[in-house]
Amino acid sequence: MKKPVVAIVGRPNVGKSTLFNRIIQRREAIVDDQPGITRDRKYVPAEWAGVEFMLLDTGGYVPASKDVFERAIRKQIELALNEAHLIIFVVDVTTGITSIDAEIANILKRSERNIILTVNKVDNEKREFDLYEFYNLGLGEPYPVSAINGRQTGDFLDKVVEYVPKQNGHLPTEDERVRIAVVGRPNVGKSSYVNALLGKSKMIVTEIPGTTRDSIDTEMDYNENKLVLIDTAGLRKSSRVRENVEYFSNVRTQNALRRCDVAVILIDAMDGLTDQDKHIIMTAIDAGKGIVLGVNKWDLVEKDTLSARRFEQEMQTQIRDLNYVPIIFISALTKQRVFRLVETATSVYNERKRKLKTSELNKFLHSAVEEHHPPAHGSKWVKLNYATQVRTEPPLFVFFTNEPKGIHKNYRNYLENRIRDQFGFFGVPIRMSFRRKSKNVRV
Repeated sequence: MKKPVVAIVGRPNVGKSTLFNRIIQRREAIVDDQPGITRDRKYVPAEWAGVEFMLLDTGGYVPASKDVFERAIRKQIELALNEAHLIIFVVDVTTGITSIDAEIANILKRSERNIILTVNKVDNEKREFDLYEFYNLGLGEPYPVSAINGRQTGDFLDKVVEYVPKQNGHLPTEDERVRIAVVGRPNVGKSSYVNALLGKSKMIVTEIPGTTRDSIDTEMDYNENKLVLIDTAGLRKSSRVRENVEYFSNVRTQNALRRCDVAVILIDAMDGLTDQDKHIIMTAIDAGKGIVLGVNKWDLVEKDTLSARRFEQEMQTQIRDLNYVPIIFISALTKQRVFRLVETATSVYNERKRKLKTSELNKFLHSAVEEHHPPAHGSKWVKLNYATQVRTEPPLFVFFTNEPKGIHKNYRNYLENRIRDQFGFFGVPIRMSFRRKSKNVRV
């Protein structure tokens, strides 16, 4: 059973994201003085007094705006109103009621949802005398809080959980779900891809690079698998990040890579593999994540029957030693192969969890050494005595040898390629460690 949804709405710059962070007790939403920072709906599990719910942060609501982002934000809030059990409507005591506040209040009254009118920035008792004005919105008693310093947020949350339906069931824990981060350069179609999977406009999609600034988690059931899709801000090189907001967006994307199981890295078919794409791939490898490359906008490429193969060969030439990474050619616009990309990601997830028996690994090692013995190290012959897999996610293999320094990169690559030929592990970085044989290790 899904947790009830509590949505925070209001016009720009009234402190919605600050209140969001206060409720979940960590800095999850990006907060900045610049209006309009929050654009997508952002869901995070929250709890108060033993009552669990999903807290939803939304963009600043500007009902009559023609700005491309503000129109998209308005659509996102309208979708949020359809699924929320409770609406927290945030206004600003320092500005009083504005015409936008009044218009939002009229929309909310028509929504037939439970509404808590929340007056933010009430930092002291003196400002409580300004609360009475907000009765004019027709939404009942206004609740004063200060999101920035936490004043009266406990009493406010007591009121919130009165409206939240109590749940007997629970969501599966995060570890039970396949976490897939959709990453890539700005404007390669990440949000469009997620929307194509979901069949609805869960994310804001525009043609302007950098639209998604936060990492957005979306649950999805597919082929009896519980998935969590993490749509992220476009990953940029640090030297190109100029403003605080872009810096924190970069941090969010890095965090998304750290907490995902598989990174679906989207590449623009019209641009080919860029240096920044390579950087993102190496970042995912360094994090030990499963990797699937999705070549998006394939519908725009003039092609023949060999185009995909030539594209693959060119990419593999540019990123040597990464021929284990699956490449899927997709179009988020036409939905061509968008689900195959998910199927491949779930297969990579299972490969990342694979654990080999020590007996079969040592049988493999004996065969690999017989076929190609490691070269001598100085005057000493290098022997590989024993191997075992000590970890999964990503897989880590430990090889015991009489001379660890004698195992050079070429031989490491040989062993890795042989492991992949024998056991698979496609889309999964492999870690190998070479240690000096201990006296208590039997061979």
